[in-house]
Amino acid sequence: MAASLVIPASTSSSSSSSSLHSSSSSSSSSASSSSSLFSRSSCSFNRRRSLVAGPTNQQNSVRCERAEPVNGKPFVPVINDQVLPKFLKSRRLADTVHKSGSRLKLFSGTANPKLSEEIAWYMGLNLGKVQIKRFADGEIYVQLQESVRGCDVYLIQSTCPPANENLMELLVMVDACRRASAKNITAVIPYFGYARADRKTQGRESIAAKLVANLITEAGADRVLACDLHSGQSMGYFDIPVDHVYCQPVILDYLASKKIASDDLVVVSPDVGGVARARAFAKKLSDAPLAIVDKRRHGHNVAEVMNLIGDVKGKVAVMLDDMIDTAGTIAKGAALLHEEGAREVYACSTHAVFSPPAIERLSSGLFQEVIVTNTIPAVESSSFPQLTVLSVANLLGETIWRVHDDCSVSSIFQ
Repeated sequence: MAASLVIPASTSSSSSSSSLHSSSSSSSSSASSSSSLFSRSSCSFNRRRSLVAGPTNQQNSVRCERAEPVNGKPFVPVINDQVLPKFLKSRRLADTVHKSGSRLKLFSGTANPKLSEEIAWYMGLNLGKVQIKRFADGEIYVQLQESVRGCDVYLIQSTCPPANENLMELLVMVDACRRASAKNITAVIPYFGYARADRKTQGRESIAAKLVANLITEAGADRVLACDLHSGQSMGYFDIPVDHVYCQPVILDYLASKKIASDDLVVVSPDVGGVARARAFAKKLSDAPLAIVDKRRHGHNVAEVMNLIGDVKGKVAVMLDDMIDTAGTIAKGAALLHEEGAREVYACSTHAVFSPPAIERLSSGLFQEVIVTNTIPAVESSSFPQLTVLSVANLLGETIWRVHDDCSVSSIFQ
C-alpha cells in the first residue's frame, strides 16, 4: 500500500516544470513572481507537485488552442517527503512517532481508496484493515479486521457514482463501528451525493439531502466531514456536528502558478446560485472582477444560457462551480464567454462527476484548462488533454488531525 504512494526518482520533471508546480528548489522564486498576479492562499500546506507522463500527440485547435495536454496524462498528484514543506515534514514525523499509538483509526471504503491512502500517508498512519464484499445478490458485507473499542474512527467514503452502492456501504461501515464499541465515529465524505436535492422547487418533490443526513445520523455517526457541499443549508440537515471543508485553497494555489496578469483576470459564476462562492474566490485572486452567467433551467441536467452580467472582453475568464456533472451549464457558459470576447476560459470545480456527455463537452476546445480535484476518483477513460486533477489529501488529512486534536478547522481557510 505504501509503495503505491512513492514517486519514482525517474519521474519526468522536465515536462512537468512548465505546466505544473515547480520543484522545491525554485518554489521561492515562483512564489515571489506570482504574488503580484494572485493573492496566495493562506492554506500553504497544499502546495504539491503533480505526477506527469510524457506529452502526447493529441491536438486541439478549436478555440482555446493547445498543442499538447496540459499535464500529459492527468494523474492525481501524489505527495512525498521531497515536496513536503518543512513545517509539515516535521509535523508528520512527530505525528508518526508520538501519535502512532493513539486511539485514532482510519478506514477506507471502496469508493476512493487512492485518496484514502494519500490521506493516511500525510497523517503518518496506516489504513485500518476492513473486509468489504458483496454477496451474490448484491448485499454489502463489512467486517472490521482490528479492534476499534474506545477509538476515534474516521471512515473515508465518497457517495460518488454508483451513489446508492457507496452510500449503503458507508452506512454499513458506520453500523459495524458502532457495534464494535468505537468511541467516536466520523464519516469523512469528500463528495456528498444527493446534495442537489436540498429544497422543494415544485410540488411533490422529496428533499433527499435531509433523508441521507438522517440515515447517516441514525446509523451511528457522531460527526460528518464533507467537502464543498452544494449549498451551505445542507449542514443544517444533520443533527450532529458537520465540518465543511472548502477545497478552494488547493485550486487557488495551483492558479497562483499561472503567469496571468491580475488585470486580465475575471472570475465567472456559471449561475446566480454560485455568486457567493465565486465572489469569495475572486476576492482571493487579487480581488478580481466578477461576472455572472444568467441561465434558465428547463429541467434536470438541462440548461439554457440567456445573458451575461459583467465584462469579459479580452480577459482570461475563470469559471468556478462546485461540481461538473454533464457539463451542460459550464459548456454553454463558456460558449457565451467566447461570444462576448473572452481570450481564454478556465473551468474550476471541486467534484468531477463527469456524467455523459461531459467529456465531449469539456474537450471540445472551449476551455484552456479544466481544473478539478480528486474527491471523486479519476477514471482512465475520462481523461482528456485539458484536464488537470489536484489532490485534496493533505487538506483532508490536516482537517482530520485538527478535529482529533480539538483544534480550529476554520483557521485553515483564513
